[in-house]
Amino acid sequence: MVAQASPNTLLLNSSGIDGMEWSEVTKWRRSQRESLLEQRIQAGHAQRTCWGQAIHNQLMAWFDERPPMTVGFYWPFKGEFDARPLVDSLIKQGHSAALPVVIEPRTPLEFRDYKPGEELVPGIWKIPVPKRRDIVKPDVLIVPLVGFDDANYRLGYGGGYYDRTLAQLPADTVTLGVGYSTAHLATIHPQDFDIPMTHIFTESSG
Repeated sequence: MVAQASPNTLLLNSSGIDGMEWSEVTKWRRSQRESLLEQRIQAGHAQRTCWGQAIHNQLMAWFDERPPMTVGFYWPFKGEFDARPLVDSLIKQGHSAALPVVIEPRTPLEFRDYKPGEELVPGIWKIPVPKRRDIVKPDVLIVPLVGFDDANYRLGYGGGYYDRTLAQLPADTVTLGVGYSTAHLATIHPQDFDIPMTHIFTESSG
């Protein structure tokens, strides 16, 4: 894993790993993000469900080889892979789960213990989060991808929440990026603060 920057570093204007200026990268990422999100939605529910089942199977196989852990996941948004059935199965197998919560802009995510059926309330962008504030530190994170590259760098929604979160979590926290193969890019033009995923799973990564 690359050296991790402090959360405040994300606000700096700098040249990244491949030498592009941040102003250039932000414009390029914005364009790619819009295109990839539109492409994901246009794929349609049936196609995404098919892709999602393949991702689900791969993730189950990955977890089957490991002891019980605390698994941070996310509530699906804008056609993302739906990890909820996977997490329900993992909980039955002895794992525990946590959902991310945005507390303030430009700050790391807070992870709250999650149990199926417990009370949820609307968070940022009206995404459900646990009402009970039982804060935990995940051992492994299932992280959504808008885009990704061969070096396992992730293109997200642009808020920097996961970068800030990973920068303050233990270095041995495992990150499993999940998305569809159509989101693959030659490079995301990584910057000094970008942190690559440990593994990336798509429907065709088997």
